Amino acid sequence: MPDFLLEIGVEEVPDWMIEPALTDLRARWQSAFGAFGGDALIAEATPRRLILLAKNIAEQAPDVESVVQGPYLSAGKPAADGFARKWNTSLDALATARDAKGERYIFHQRVKGQTAKEALAAKLPEVITGITWPKSMYWTGKGGVRFIRPIRWIVALLDSEIVPFEIACVPSGNATRGHRILGSKDPIPVTVASYVNALRDNFVIVRAEERKHRIEEQLGAGVQKDDGLLKTLVYLTEYPTAIRGDFDPSYLELPREILSTVMRHHQRYFSVVKEDGSLAPEFVAVTNTDGDPDGLIRQGNERVLRARFNDARFFWQVDQQKKLSERIPDLAKVTFQAKLGSYKDKTERVMQLAAQIDPHFPQAAAQLAKCDLTTDMVKEFPELQGVVGGLYAKAQGENEAVWQAIYDQYKPVGMDDEIPRTVEGQVLSLADKLDTLRECFRVGMIPTGSRDPFALRRAAQGVVKILFEGKVSFRLQEDPALQEFLGERIQFYLRDTRGYAYDEVNAAMAPTLGTLPDLAERAAAVHQVRPTSDFEPLAASFKRIKNILKQAGVDSAAPPDPALLAPGPEKQLYNEFARVRGEMEAGSSYSEKLAAIASLRPHVDLFFDKILVNDPDPAIRRNRLALLHGLLTEFSTIADFSEIVTQGVGDKT
Repeated sequence: MPDFLLEIGVEEVPDWMIEPALTDLRARWQSAFGAFGGDALIAEATPRRLILLAKNIAEQAPDVESVVQGPYLSAGKPAADGFARKWNTSLDALATARDAKGERYIFHQRVKGQTAKEALAAKLPEVITGITWPKSMYWTGKGGVRFIRPIRWIVALLDSEIVPFEIACVPSGNATRGHRILGSKDPIPVTVASYVNALRDNFVIVRAEERKHRIEEQLGAGVQKDDGLLKTLVYLTEYPTAIRGDFDPSYLELPREILSTVMRHHQRYFSVVKEDGSLAPEFVAVTNTDGDPDGLIRQGNERVLRARFNDARFFWQVDQQKKLSERIPDLAKVTFQAKLGSYKDKTERVMQLAAQIDPHFPQAAAQLAKCDLTTDMVKEFPELQGVVGGLYAKAQGENEAVWQAIYDQYKPVGMDDEIPRTVEGQVLSLADKLDTLRECFRVGMIPTGSRDPFALRRAAQGVVKILFEGKVSFRLQEDPALQEFLGERIQFYLRDTRGYAYDEVNAAMAPTLGTLPDLAERAAAVHQVRPTSDFEPLAASFKRIKNILKQAGVDSAAPPDPALLAPGPEKQLYNEFARVRGEMEAGSSYSEKLAAIASLRPHVDLFFDKILVNDPDPAIRRNRLALLHGLLTEFSTIADFSEIVTQGVGDKT
């Protein structure tokens, strides 16, 4: 069985778009070809090419038989003869079948399966041009093919045989291109078997993992680990080579955060640290070349970095001439959002909200938090907003609680990021994010589909993460749309970060939400108690109770009258109910409370086995429904047991 190679040669693709494009290419291949498309699919890429290798392609698709319906027998022989001629057969070869209208002629048509070459040639243009990109472009004129960058060559090989097709006047072939500078200037003929080595000979390392390993091997000692930068460089280069350079130690007078940001975000350099963890006056650049024997590349990088550091030092010195507190009026000139006013307006709202979250919060932190937006440093290096504010506050004598809160105000920037280090930082970040969410929802700027220009999903995730992990006892009481939006992030956090099952999360979230630290404890208790023998059977009984009350139309009830309780199972259940309620009021943990509730299981089972809820006597029936209502409402304050999915447990209503 042959192997198939596809290479789409393009002008340089932005590094952050490559992996999603490969995922989409794989999915489109599998959708188009299914099992016919091989049993080992490998997708790789460099900045100039997307590559797909499929092993063991079926040489021919199976034949397909279809039934073609013809005229009814009642239509007469001429109609039948015409149908037979249309399908190049005889009347005697036609079969008949009966349906609701009568008997009709049918023809069993067998369509021969396409060869691999025919199928690939027919479908590949659609697979390639269908790849989804955040942005795409025309390059053959408006109305032509759209792609992320112009397609310059296509390799499509079934072993060594070309699969012929064309996209935007670019025909498929068997010739690839090497490294733009180091490789051959002429097209390079390849087969599936020779492809990887032929490109390696022309300074292109096809596999991303191999390029990553090459960079890691060359970084050398002391280089600060940075997986994000490493991934970026893997997809910026075809033949990566690390080059170490130096800078004047006098720049180390600037804060480490500023130097590291300049190196990472603006130059894509790795920082180097000393044994004590402090920053060393060195950097490592990764270039798309095979070396730097004369040191010219190193000198060029050092010269560029020196200019960037000079800018940073200048901004630091100029910005220090005006205190953050003196910049507060300037926030009125910085627009937060056209419908939501200025950053001065936002600052005032955040101050009020922070005081609601924590009455002891130092208001100076909220008042100064956004002032760095008016500094030259942040205007030049926007990645440093917040951090610069914290550093300036520290340099200008603000106390530690204030400057650290400002420094951490944008944390967490994702579910994998850490929350602010201090209580003050957590409160400031919460207030800032909640204000953004509330104001945007108030004016109707709610995320839809993939559109989220104000990163409200990220803000909501940050709110949830801080409340959970900081154990901040602040009750979220938002308008219904925002409450639902936050609820989705709460569910996601409990499922994906804490690892609870979806029905455990639903059970814990069913009662009044309360605070998220309390919710976390209740969800943990449900998860902990669930494996015990009594829990799921009791959950099934609670579903039964819920259905009985629903069918009876009972949504509220006075406490049951002990005088109307029948001796035996009903009285025992009432007494056990009172015992467990007393234990819960004594202040035990949620796990202990749930374990106590689960201990009711045999009494609930016996009640349903021996007691008729719908007693003919209306007073007794109401009293039994009241007992069940009390059970359900009392114990559902921790979790709604009826949300638990039970397996192999009776669930009659």
